[in-house]
Amino acid sequence: MKHRIGRVETQIQREVDDILLKLVNDPRVDGVTITGVQLTGDLQQATIYFSILSDDEAKVAEAQAGLDKASGLIRREVGKRVRLFKVPSITFAQDKSVQYGARIDELIAEAKRKD
Repeated sequence: MKHRIGRVETQIQREVDDILLKLVNDPRVDGVTITGVQLTGDLQQATIYFSILSDDEAKVAEAQAGLDKASGLIRREVGKRVRLFKVPSITFAQDKSVQYGARIDELIAEAKRKD
């Protein structure tokens, strides 16, 4: 079952990326990258992780608002493209790993400068 969930997560990630690129015309979601999808074991809820290049909190909040507004369209399109008994409800969350990695790089560079 775990293998199936992974396949469905990958397929949803690909489809949401394509939907954002081709169907969502909201300028707030320009530059948004889908970094991962996490499904519950019963395939009823999907958390879709996104990142943007900007570290500005206002830009992140703007992107979150645009994604939340488009979630109905995205869910409907996922339902058309992915064959599931019931389409999972979708929530968007910012992927903080990119910022975490950038902070680690900063700290490493700072430590090298001090040596």
